[in-house]
Amino acid sequence: MTGEASALRAAGGTGSEAMISFRNVSKHYGGGTAAVENLSMDIDRGAITVLVGPSGCGKTTSLRMINRMVEPTSGSILVDGQDIAAQRASELRRSMGYVMQSSGLLPHRTVLDNITTVPRLNGVSKPEARKRAAELLDVVGLASALGKRYPGQLSGGQQQRVGVARALAADPPILLMDEPFSAVDPVVRHELQEELLRLQRDLAKTIVFVTHDIDEATVLGDRVAVFATGGRLAQYAAPEEILRAPVDDFVAGFVGRDRGFRRLSFQAGDGVPIHPVETIRVHLLADPDTPVGSSWTLAVDDDGRPQGWVPQAKREEIRSGTDLVPGGSLYRRGDSLRRALDAALSAPSGLGVAVDDDGRVIGVVQAAEVLELIEEARLDRGRADHNTAV
Repeated sequence: MTGEASALRAAGGTGSEAMISFRNVSKHYGGGTAAVENLSMDIDRGAITVLVGPSGCGKTTSLRMINRMVEPTSGSILVDGQDIAAQRASELRRSMGYVMQSSGLLPHRTVLDNITTVPRLNGVSKPEARKRAAELLDVVGLASALGKRYPGQLSGGQQQRVGVARALAADPPILLMDEPFSAVDPVVRHELQEELLRLQRDLAKTIVFVTHDIDEATVLGDRVAVFATGGRLAQYAAPEEILRAPVDDFVAGFVGRDRGFRRLSFQAGDGVPIHPVETIRVHLLADPDTPVGSSWTLAVDDDGRPQGWVPQAKREEIRSGTDLVPGGSLYRRGDSLRRALDAALSAPSGLGVAVDDDGRVIGVVQAAEVLELIEEARLDRGRADHNTAV
């Protein structure tokens, strides 16, 4: 995260004006049951705003009221200063991208034709729409050859990428995302989160993202809206503020007891010392005479990317890359202190592997030194809070 982004998050906003505004919005169903109760909030232009909370708290209902898939019982919603109640619902929906949990792709249409759906409805010619669709495959990280396939021939992660491409096809200023990554496995989910952040850096859309996962909310959100049961907005702030100072017992309980660890995601790890590490090429493991001098040696491929660990005590048993002891997570220079500490704690060697932007090993980080930096940051925050209070 850049210093500018960190500062904006700490301030509880993105420094831009509201793109979407809820004004005393409520949604009641039969019997007077409240799905959303008196919601007032401004969603910043060009930012990711995450709506998070337990099942039945009104977050999805709030999202769907933005494009009038659900009509509010009372109150008003403004988009770019205009009351959406005065707009035709079909036109409003076509002016926004929408990504849902199951991707919602049409099974009988190819990937390219799925992506062209909204541009074609908006009157764009078929050749022009297909050209745009082909460009978007690259934007969302999919090979062009996949354009000719059908949704059933894709993995879950690929289908979600196509869903994002379809939502972007008409170049909408607003992108609505209703738990889009919850149906995929954790590894793919992390990749899709990283991809969304990359896209946002390039496209700067106004994104409203619904999830029930507080970790996903704090990773993605410039601001996070925590909804409580009964459709009440419990807290709306930058993710760091929600982790640092939950406003009530409900938010504290929802965020969880390990919120202090999550807060490390917002502390830059630029100062983490990186130490040299002994490495060995994977193809040399088959030679039992290849020396292993350290208690833990890092095996790398020919490009210098980490493959796993070789413990000196088991050197005789390891003959190939398939026999290696799996490593932990990786730390990239400048990542957060949370990433640095996780890399060190998850590694079997106790040494977190540090890599450059191309994934090549540049050294290792040590948990004890990361913890020292965390303690220094804690003391600095305490002094700053004391000075502010005085």
